[in-house]
Amino acid sequence: MSAEDDGPKSAYELAMERLRKQDAESGGGLAPLTPRQRAEIAEVRSFYEAKSAECEVLHQSSMRRTLEPEARAELEAQYRRERERLASERDGKIERIRRGPA
Repeated sequence: MSAEDDGPKSAYELAMERLRKQDAESGGGLAPLTPRQRAEIAEVRSFYEAKSAECEVLHQSSMRRTLEPEARAELEAQYRRERERLASERDGKIERIRRGPA
């Protein structure tokens, strides 16, 4: 018995164990990235970092011009949705790059 087998395991440890087992069974796991994939991922991250910065600047500008609490709350909600959309797009593109050509 190893030291890992002693004592109760947290839900996180159990989940990670299951995922490792699934990866081993499916032959899965992430393949190493090629230099081209790394460059494409860096480009995607850079692009979305710039878009996020632009979104932040526009949001701050709008917030400075708006005094009504309801309008400010709506601007905050729009800003949050936009950030989530950008992050989702970025993550989707990175995942497609990682999977490689279909």
